Amino acid sequence: MLDNENKWDKLLQIKTTGRDDSNSDQYRYPYEPTPYSVLERLASSGLIRKKDVVLDYGCGKGRVDFFLSYQTRAKAIGIEYDERIYKGAVENQKAAVSGARTEFVLARAEEYVVPLEVNACYFFNPFSVELLRKVMARIMESYYDNPREMLLFFYYPSEEYISYLMTVDELEFYDEIACRDLFKGNDPREQIMIFQME
Repeated sequence: MLDNENKWDKLLQIKTTGRDDSNSDQYRYPYEPTPYSVLERLASSGLIRKKDVVLDYGCGKGRVDFFLSYQTRAKAIGIEYDERIYKGAVENQKAAVSGARTEFVLARAEEYVVPLEVNACYFFNPFSVELLRKVMARIMESYYDNPREMLLFFYYPSEEYISYLMTVDELEFYDEIACRDLFKGNDPREQIMIFQME
């Protein structure tokens, strides 16, 4: 597993491994990158393509952004509130093979105005459900300003996340990408749940 993590970081010319919980609290969760094996599965799903603009909430050091822009040629925007970790993403962007198709913004997710061209959003439990509600309001504002097909990807979603998402009228469950077989323990949360704005 670790070999795959290091192999991809090396190929993409970035440094994204390791966990960082130095600025986490009850609302904002620690930085922990999505495993590359999960991102490989997402990229091969065909749901993210060259014409897409992916917004990565809690992007950390930018792994999701660099990987998806490299594998799918999509444009990626990463949002990060922790200035120190954000600087890691910006530093990675200078050397990354797909850096030109990525952009990073230092901002609180709940305050960030979602660009009208964004049509995919990615979440790996970056924050509490309280913040997710506020972020969803921002996504919906953007959607109503420019109605378009939008997919929201939730990797390793908590029961709280799922319960909340099922109550949002504008969202419809679209599909899931199973990832349980990638890890030991058969954890039911090892999946990417996909919702569609309708």
